[in-house]
Amino acid sequence: MAKQTYVYSGTEWVPLASEVTNLTAYQTKALAQASNRNLIINGAMQVAQRGTSVTGITTSDYRTVDRFRFEPSSMGTWTMTTENDAPTGSGFRKSAKVLCTTADASPAAGDYIQLYQVIEGQNLQQVKKGTAAAEQLTVSFWVKSNVTGTYIVNLADNDNSREVSKSYTISSSGTWEYKTITFPADTTGAFDNDNNGSLVITWGLGAGSNYTTGSLQTTWGTNTAANRFVGQTNLASATNNYWQITGVQLEVGATATPFEFKPYAQDLAECQRYYYRNTPGNLNGNYCLAQVRSTTQVEPVIHFPVTMRTVPTSLEFSNLAILRAGISVTAITAATLPSDESTPNSAKIAATTNTSGASAGQVVTVQNNNSTAGYLAFSAEL
Repeated sequence: MAKQTYVYSGTEWVPLASEVTNLTAYQTKALAQASNRNLIINGAMQVAQRGTSVTGITTSDYRTVDRFRFEPSSMGTWTMTTENDAPTGSGFRKSAKVLCTTADASPAAGDYIQLYQVIEGQNLQQVKKGTAAAEQLTVSFWVKSNVTGTYIVNLADNDNSREVSKSYTISSSGTWEYKTITFPADTTGAFDNDNNGSLVITWGLGAGSNYTTGSLQTTWGTNTAANRFVGQTNLASATNNYWQITGVQLEVGATATPFEFKPYAQDLAECQRYYYRNTPGNLNGNYCLAQVRSTTQVEPVIHFPVTMRTVPTSLEFSNLAILRAGISVTAITAATLPSDESTPNSAKIAATTNTSGASAGQVVTVQNNNSTAGYLAFSAEL
């Protein structure tokens, strides 16, 4: 199949008609807008720093693929995985999958299930929301489920407490289907121009009556819970129900353009702005250097590969130890992240370990403990 060429008309991307031979009117804007048009990070599901499988999920958190948060609020138990499964010939090789392991066929009124991504306000200024020139937004994605029916995608403006929802249909069980949904422009309420979360795009997977008893809000308006997921299929209705997604793109305009594939290194760097996991390439690899402060504390200092969204708000670690010249490895048993000694570019950690025999000021190495794979991770997630 021949590839379709798209050009930017000044307000949206449109297919290039065969009779158009002079692109002078389009060239400047087309070249300026051809890259970085996807507002979604990690839409190809390539990056999964936290791992590729988590079981027993009942609460909200980032689990596998970066930037996509799964939230089953009091509605069943779930497994989330990164799958080597995608539509044949699409260019995608991975997808995010949620699988129901404990069903909830009769959810309580306030229950819901959703997958979502939060987008920084300063990445949304081209939407021109809240002005007379406000733009439409179009989301496109591939989806597969064994549960056919109606599903909802919701956009929520966190800065102005406004939202809009649109539905799509999964028609064939266990079959990859391509969906495009266009949301109207909103001339009310501008996105803040900062590094906080301004827009949330949510895929509904189940909801109780608090979110389904109104009329689906297909134009922008004040947040109304009852209008959010009207008609939503209940994916939690039986065990082994599943839903998969890949190839997610959110862009300005009324037309879904071909997916913007990025080099893996670029996808990874964009994800590391929000979450960075340091894992040495081998079991004897080093994480960073640390300075001995006392007989029980060392201060590792680590520099991030990219500037994080803000000063990291949390620290995770596993199987870390220090190595001193001529002295055996000693495990790190606790670690905290003093906020006044970290920046979006680096962090100083207060780590507890046994430094008996070492002198204050001595430099030691932080490494895996007893050749057991570990990690050191920092979060600045929205």
